[in-house]
Amino acid sequence: MFLRLISLFSLVVLIGAGSIGGFAQESKDEKQEEKKPEVKADKDAAKNVTAEQVAESAIVIYGLGGGRLTLNQIRKTAHERGKVSVVNAEGKSEQASYQRWTQRAETLDKEKIRLDQDFPNAKYSLVFNDEKVFGIFNDAVFTPNQEATNAFQNQIVHGLEALLRYKENESKIALAGKEKVLGVEYYLLDVTDKQNRSTRFYISTKSFRVMMLDYQENGVKFRRKFYDYNYAQGTLVPFRSVLWADDKMVEETEVGTVTFGQKIDAGLFSAG
Repeated sequence: MFLRLISLFSLVVLIGAGSIGGFAQESKDEKQEEKKPEVKADKDAAKNVTAEQVAESAIVIYGLGGGRLTLNQIRKTAHERGKVSVVNAEGKSEQASYQRWTQRAETLDKEKIRLDQDFPNAKYSLVFNDEKVFGIFNDAVFTPNQEATNAFQNQIVHGLEALLRYKENESKIALAGKEKVLGVEYYLLDVTDKQNRSTRFYISTKSFRVMMLDYQENGVKFRRKFYDYNYAQGTLVPFRSVLWADDKMVEETEVGTVTFGQKIDAGLFSAG
């Protein structure tokens, strides 16, 4: 499928190649001379790739060729079910089933998101609405502690949507070069939102998928890795992710099902 998806900078190279094809009537030696700049152009295009070209190429891939237009049309709402394993304050792992509802907005900070988590000894919800976070327990609204609030907000502001909607969010992007990790080469793309919250995305130079991202908070370096990419209603979704805090794994999420475009009851995001 990816063979049909041409990144922006590759397209520039192909256009350059097309101009060479117009000299079909020239001598063999002249053709060979004309091909030399083409090879150089190919190398230069790969070397001089810009942050916007990398970001836009990734958006095309996640939208299965349709880019942000496809993403905006299909992901107006989202309902996700799965399982999550988190490490508690005592260092023990706790498992829970979860559901997440998302009502898409023009910008990421205006979205409405609800996360229900069902642990063996507790069931509660966290809601992001009007740029605020509140909790619901037994139909009663409560204020989550700062750690829980930060963890929930970080899933939003330091997630894949921060890259896929960087223009809508008026975020700044910058290319920090390339890096090889375990033999895989990545573009390092920094995305900084209007609140100066920065996320570094590791984007495969071959597939343009985000394989991991980094961000820092209170002196702690977080890294989220993405696995098991698959297609859901024509858009690309990682069905498993693992979050690390420094060198310690603190969360693992496995998506069971995800559906887009279904009607969501607005009351899910209400405080009462």
